[in-house]
Amino acid sequence: QVQLVESGGEPVQTGDSLRLSCVFSGRFFITHNVAWFRQAPGNEREFVAGIRARGFITNYADSITGRFTISRDNDKSTVYLQMNSLKADDTAVYYCAAGTGSAHLYHLESTYRYWGQGTQVTVSS
Repeated sequence: QVQLVESGGEPVQTGDSLRLSCVFSGRFFITHNVAWFRQAPGNEREFVAGIRARGFITNYADSITGRFTISRDNDKSTVYLQMNSLKADDTAVYYCAAGTGSAHLYHLESTYRYWGQGTQVTVSS
């Protein structure tokens, strides 16, 4: 059984940086594509960043390109989201998701079978 646990979310100010972590518990982490999604109050959950199973390909939402970086450490079964130059619009609950579905559909929630409980990021101006 796969479990995902996110951490690293906290209140910060505009322009600050944060690094979120997602620890994968279960077998065959290296075969799973992993992504970060976020959901702001009153909004639908949206794709933020994704990384393919072996880590060679990454994808980003236009709204965070150049500010966020996704990476994975397959030895630690952990995926990170480095967030720089944070804005108030980045305030949301951030979710980690993992799955073995089609990597080309990285931006769709249905691609990912496993989800974490989320970690809150609050950016104040």
